[in-house]
Amino acid sequence: MKRTGILNAELSGALATLGHTDLLLVVDAGFPVPRDAHRIDLALAENLPDLRTVLGLIADELVVEGVVRAEEVPSHHPRLDAWLHGRFPDAEFTTRPHSEVLGELARQAKVVVRTGAFEPWGNIGLFCGVDAPRWFGGEGVIVPESYASKL
Repeated sequence: MKRTGILNAELSGALATLGHTDLLLVVDAGFPVPRDAHRIDLALAENLPDLRTVLGLIADELVVEGVVRAEEVPSHHPRLDAWLHGRFPDAEFTTRPHSEVLGELARQAKVVVRTGAFEPWGNIGLFCGVDAPRWFGGEGVIVPESYASKL
């Protein structure tokens, strides 16, 4: 039996397939997941599991270099935005029109994880990164400028 981390076999396995620049979407209960998406449905009931719990558990297992959310989140859901900035302090944050999150971004995602969240604009994209110190910390390795600040 696994001792720690995510116990859901499908989600744990999907996370292991993600590489640098891959997109994982963690979405609310009402998200229109594309038919051909790798959908992992964790929703049991209203807010079970909630968005922050799922994002937090995933954040413990992934290197996240980018967070994308709907344009409305910073102004219309500032508590969620503040939580995201606190949970992913080293990530680059961007916004997209809500319609793009529901459409283009959803089609781009390698994995879509549906939560039970009943939360406005509760659809968050996580772009996978690399652990810069582990990749570029070796002796004699020239660190790309984009990763120098992460060492």
